[in-house]
Amino acid sequence: MRKLLFVSCLAAGAAFAAEPAATAALTVDPAQVLGAIKPMHAVNNGPTVPPVRGDQKRGNFLDYKAARLPFARTHDSINCVSGGAHTCDINAIFPNFDADENDPKNYDFVFTDHYLDAIRRAGTAVFFRLGQTIEHGPKKYGVLPPKDFAKWARICEHVIRHYNEGWGWGVDTARTTRNVAFSNQFNVVYWEIWNEPDLDPFDDAAKNLSPRCWGGSTAEFFQFFEITAKHLKGKFPDLKIGGPALAGNEKWADNFLAYAHGHNVPLDFFSWHVYARSPKDMAAKAARIRKLMDGHGYEKAESILNEWNYVKGWVDDWVYSLRAESGDLNLKSAAFIASAMSACQAKPVNMLMYYDARSSTTMNGMFERVTLWPMKAYYPFIAWSKLVDRGTEVSCKVDAKGGFFATAAKGRDGSGAVLVARYSDDDNVSDTAKVTLRVNGTSLKKARCHLTDLVRTYTEVPLEQNDDGSVTIRMQPLSFALIEW
Repeated sequence: MRKLLFVSCLAAGAAFAAEPAATAALTVDPAQVLGAIKPMHAVNNGPTVPPVRGDQKRGNFLDYKAARLPFARTHDSINCVSGGAHTCDINAIFPNFDADENDPKNYDFVFTDHYLDAIRRAGTAVFFRLGQTIEHGPKKYGVLPPKDFAKWARICEHVIRHYNEGWGWGVDTARTTRNVAFSNQFNVVYWEIWNEPDLDPFDDAAKNLSPRCWGGSTAEFFQFFEITAKHLKGKFPDLKIGGPALAGNEKWADNFLAYAHGHNVPLDFFSWHVYARSPKDMAAKAARIRKLMDGHGYEKAESILNEWNYVKGWVDDWVYSLRAESGDLNLKSAAFIASAMSACQAKPVNMLMYYDARSSTTMNGMFERVTLWPMKAYYPFIAWSKLVDRGTEVSCKVDAKGGFFATAAKGRDGSGAVLVARYSDDDNVSDTAKVTLRVNGTSLKKARCHLTDLVRTYTEVPLEQNDDGSVTIRMQPLSFALIEW
């Protein structure tokens, strides 16, 4: 009787047996060049630094610098440094709009100077957002349309001259507190006009009573952008002037680009945002945005995705989103980031800027909020820097059933690297995958692998050497690995 029961249990177990373990085969061909490795590892905001400039062991300055991030966008910069409420926003730098914009005494650059200096000391270039921090509260301070669009543009002109030409330096002695000395040549190339004007669009018939980013009509914003872009490009033809940091409304974007083209508005880059659960959705949007830009005559303008992160939902699933971004599910964020970088490398987008490296926000998956120590989602940025070191993307074919993303690069010295990520938004995936890598014409006997998964954090692990010259690694459902040779 016991024997029959035992056989019955085996049969039932077989009926519900898991599917065979996933496998993936990667083949890298160094002879097939695809182009340059793009800056997919830029971010929003700079390092958290203590008030004392020389104390680099506090905050996250050293780890931020070690990631070698190419650009930091200065949006929502509050709480990055002391005095954050007086940092970067135009109404913080020029607090009295009725004052004379030609007099440097009417500008307050102090905290922004310190903040931008910390960014460049970390080896990161500044991507300056000309505009305002999002305002969620019932009272609005900076997101309402300026009283005079042309004057607002002239104020921005002086901000640019301050950081690129030294205009207004030495007016406020507070900047030299604690014997801090600055170079006034920041050489900021990218200047972005505003942020997410499409988030709360309205017309005269149906006004939104609590606008978060732009408190005017769509028509007003088009005119505002035109006046500002033409003025700044006329004054600084060698700089990159663009925007408008689209929140996501592609119909709004279509109308904006049509207006810009019809009114000869200069646009060196079009910036846009997306928060998603799937790297493939991000990549698909990149293709759609590029098509819109090209269709309106902006083929030469850069497409820059300068806010993105994992978001499962903004309401019902918001807590889950935060757990994935910066909480106990941070591994999911790490795998998502590595996968998104790889997916977008293959699409017509020029740069990605992760939101957010600001340690005070729950949307920062890179640094733990209390200790400021790196979390698992910090290490895709380290890995991507290794691809940038090689510089040239080469073919990497992935034979798998989905959930795998890979990007390979080679250097002039013959070295190479591949970033492979495994990601799924399905939390029920549990099998370990067998991933095989071969590089045409290259021995992998001395290859090194750094693996991040549930139990490892960018840990060097041995590779299984195969008789045919390939190597094998085992990858958990949410994981990524950097293999170098």
